[in-house]
Amino acid sequence: MIKDAWLPIGFSFPDGVHSGMTLHEGPGWQIVETREGGRALVVREELEARWTASGLISAGSFSPFSFGRGTFWCLVCDPGLAVAPVAECGSSGDRDETLAFAEAFRETRGIEKGVSLRDALYIEQIGRLLPTYTGDAWTDDKVFGCWLTGGVGVSVKSFARVRQLMDLMSADDLREVVEAAGFEVDESRWSEAIVEDQEEFDRGGDEDGPRQDVGERRKRRLELPGRPRLETFFNEHIVEVIQDRERYRALGIGFPSAVVLHGPPGCGKTFAVEQLVEFLGWPVFQIDSSSVASAYIHETSRKIAKVFDKAIRNAPSVLVIDEMEAFLADRDLGHGHHRVEEVAEFLRRIPDAVGRNVLIIAMTNRLDMIDPAIMRRGRFDHVIQVDYPGKEEVKSLIDKVLTDVPKEDDIDLESLAKKLAGRPLSDVAFVLREGARLAARAGRDKLDRESLSAALTSAPPRQSGFSRRIGFS
Repeated sequence: MIKDAWLPIGFSFPDGVHSGMTLHEGPGWQIVETREGGRALVVREELEARWTASGLISAGSFSPFSFGRGTFWCLVCDPGLAVAPVAECGSSGDRDETLAFAEAFRETRGIEKGVSLRDALYIEQIGRLLPTYTGDAWTDDKVFGCWLTGGVGVSVKSFARVRQLMDLMSADDLREVVEAAGFEVDESRWSEAIVEDQEEFDRGGDEDGPRQDVGERRKRRLELPGRPRLETFFNEHIVEVIQDRERYRALGIGFPSAVVLHGPPGCGKTFAVEQLVEFLGWPVFQIDSSSVASAYIHETSRKIAKVFDKAIRNAPSVLVIDEMEAFLADRDLGHGHHRVEEVAEFLRRIPDAVGRNVLIIAMTNRLDMIDPAIMRRGRFDHVIQVDYPGKEEVKSLIDKVLTDVPKEDDIDLESLAKKLAGRPLSDVAFVLREGARLAARAGRDKLDRESLSAALTSAPPRQSGFSRRIGFS
């Protein structure tokens, strides 16, 4: 933080506008309320120069002024216009306001490419998002989805989930907004949303109707090609309990308890969780090193608590804890007082969140490092080991992926599955995709044995010692 850039209440900017209290601040910038009812963005010279050089703002957009020992630049905005960090604001549901942000998003990305907009500042007056160059590398679809839903970490590509979180906006309007920002909308997902809108209208707008009907329509099984045992676990312990809450509640079974997935990198933990989240259609929140880690004492614990609070407010929801060893390492290993504080925060918040309909799923590569108190039942009831897939699991994935792909009859999928057994699922998907590309490049209209063989040769294992088990501990 730049304490020497803080402005006293009543400070006069070059155009005679007087400052009020500070609303937001970050490295090199701050947003202050003005006495006249508007807002002003104050930045260091380095930021103003970088925005000007990139073409995000024109020369003269900001006015210079001296304060203390430094020179700063300010932009005073009219009352009623948004001036805030993207992460701290969100859609009100108003179509015109949301379209304005979408167009600003598209215009910004057309000028400044390759820079994260997660920690950008939205300045409605100039129709731009101004990056602060300190944010984590979130993809554009996730940044825009987070803004649309008011802080929920969901990709705008997951149209059904975004639609569920934006009850005040019709599917048609939401599609217009998403496309205005430069994203494509999946036709099938959009059609489903239109049907849901019509059904809600036919019911007379019953507030509880949409979610109940969506739940009834989803009485089906989650599919995880290549992961039969993990698929069974998710369906029996999570999906069925959620879909038949009353039946399970009558027998004393409450909301699904927290789960840990552990296994080597590339074994498919993240993919499995993404499939479950997509199936449930709930808002998802994430705790990982990039989103909550801080060098300041108590700051990480504060951020962790904030994520839990958001998940609870948006329940039912999913909270994903990635690389849990970074926050929940054994306190006896001597990681410092702040680590003890973080573990204590999790110990307190996990049971509370589960009791408020938050599904918690944690992932780790180092189960041996986790604090024993966290691993006790009552916090994480299920600890699931996910290793690299065996032949039958690979064969299942291949069959699923190639269901609608035209292919020659002489392809030996059994042999291919045997060769890919024990390798990450991403390797399997790559070989199939590369084989299809090679077939198309050769002018063939079907996937053939030769193309798959060439693809397999071009993708040797990048690791050694693959395990071939998947089980539960």
